Amino acid sequence: MRIASYNLKRHRAVDDLTRLAAANDVDVFCIQEAETSKLPDSVGRLALTARTATGDMGLAVYADPERFHVLDSRVFTVRKALHDRFLLPGIERLLAVRLEDRDSGIVSTIASFHASPLSAVNATRRRQIDEAHRHLREFSLGSPTLMVGDFNYPLFRKGLVKRVERDGFSLTISDGPTYYYTPRIAYHFDFLTSSRMHVRSVKTLPIGLSDHRPILVEATPVGPDPHPPSDLPGAVAVDDAAQEADGVKPNE
Repeated sequence: MRIASYNLKRHRAVDDLTRLAAANDVDVFCIQEAETSKLPDSVGRLALTARTATGDMGLAVYADPERFHVLDSRVFTVRKALHDRFLLPGIERLLAVRLEDRDSGIVSTIASFHASPLSAVNATRRRQIDEAHRHLREFSLGSPTLMVGDFNYPLFRKGLVKRVERDGFSLTISDGPTYYYTPRIAYHFDFLTSSRMHVRSVKTLPIGLSDHRPILVEATPVGPDPHPPSDLPGAVAVDDAAQEADGVKPNE
């Protein structure tokens, strides 16, 4: 499975999508910072499978309809940073789809994720990732899972790796930086976490119209989890306010 992820910089890089999908033979395309009401219904052979409804900071997933049957899709909120509460109160930071491969019958869960920006502290982003993993464990029904997107976590990732592993996931970064502050100062903002997925490679693609570089993941599901989601370690509790809008169908 070839999965691409791209932060469109508030929809400015939408015209890159068709070229990227075709040039890299993409099966699933995860998008961040899209004006979802203006997204095309298709990108090459990929069809718009699910999207959020949050201004120009929305999420979307495209998938190949000839290869995959869409079983379900769902939007989740995660804990809000102060930045979110004041500037983006309605933002949705996790969009998940469950896909069945029409040939093999294997079911996989793919999610587009966008953590709070650097105005928030790393502890907030770690909590957001924790909560995203909790939602995905429940939504995936034990299927192999991959969450890709803009994690906004360029430094001090040792603590994040430990938290991700505690959740039963692995963290993988790409072979090159995805965000350049200057020609000489660059970081990995865009990467992925996965569970029961064999990640063969993660490549950073050439820069386009966005300030982020897209990434391309090659991964293979390794089979469903033998344990029911409720038995997995690392689930975190969230308060009632944080759960109010969790688990809604896209565009509900």
